Amino acid sequence: MIEKFKTLFFVKISLISLYLALTIPIPFISSQELKIISIIVFLFGLFLIISITNDYVETNDQKISYKTNFISEIFGKKSWEVFWKDIKLIKSSPTSQGSKVYYFVTYEDKNYLMPQRVENYEEFLIIISKKTGIDVKGFNYISPLWTYKLLTVLSIFMITGEVISLYF
Repeated sequence: MIEKFKTLFFVKISLISLYLALTIPIPFISSQELKIISIIVFLFGLFLIISITNDYVETNDQKISYKTNFISEIFGKKSWEVFWKDIKLIKSSPTSQGSKVYYFVTYEDKNYLMPQRVENYEEFLIIISKKTGIDVKGFNYISPLWTYKLLTVLSIFMITGEVISLYF
């Protein structure tokens, strides 16, 4: 059975809202000659940020796959797939912010970054544990979920302030 794990909603919305908060004013404050170009660039950027937040993971009885789209691949995020039987271990590595990232390590010593920003993460970990036999207790999201929620709220406040300042 194929299971699909999309990027966390709060990760998507926090990135999109931050983009909007930082770029909404640009078309309004640009000179008249650059207004059309700034609107086109704004919309193109919005398209890009929405595209790169639509990556997902698929699992089935044989393998795990990380799927990206054409836009993500242009920016260096490549799709990959690994058969469960080829995963030797899961290696952790600390980040500069104090959390951990995890890598699937194959018998050929190839490393694949384990997605940690997916919906139904606990179910995702259960599947990994069942298919590989590797203990995943203590594995967490790369960042606490409250950080994405806080970023979204702050971005919405910024957007609200920008909209109010444009009308008053």
